[in-house]
Amino acid sequence: MKNLLILIVAAAVFLHFYPQPEVTKLYNETKASLLEGFSEFSDTNVRLKADKIFIDLKSELNNFSSDEVNALKEITSSRSNVKSFYQDYCKDKKRSIVFHPNNQTKICATIEQYVNML
Repeated sequence: MKNLLILIVAAAVFLHFYPQPEVTKLYNETKASLLEGFSEFSDTNVRLKADKIFIDLKSELNNFSSDEVNALKEITSSRSNVKSFYQDYCKDKKRSIVFHPNNQTKICATIEQYVNML
């Protein structure tokens, strides 16, 4: 056990003073994936259920084309999709090729109501 501890300390000291790019890259990737995983499991904030956007827009779907409805279903299938759509088309004000500008404005306005829960 003592030898294992000495080996770990020696490796840590060596890598601290003589960093290796491959080891540093592996360390950073592993650290990022672990932090992302821990944040998913330890998150205690109230989060938006992704289909809430679709439910809120249900009364306005008669103004949407069938392609727009299908795209909206895809967007509201997960919270990450809603978040990326909001970032790309609402926050950055890009024009969506799928949605009519009025419909895109309605979607963005609905997402704006829940932006703190994304």
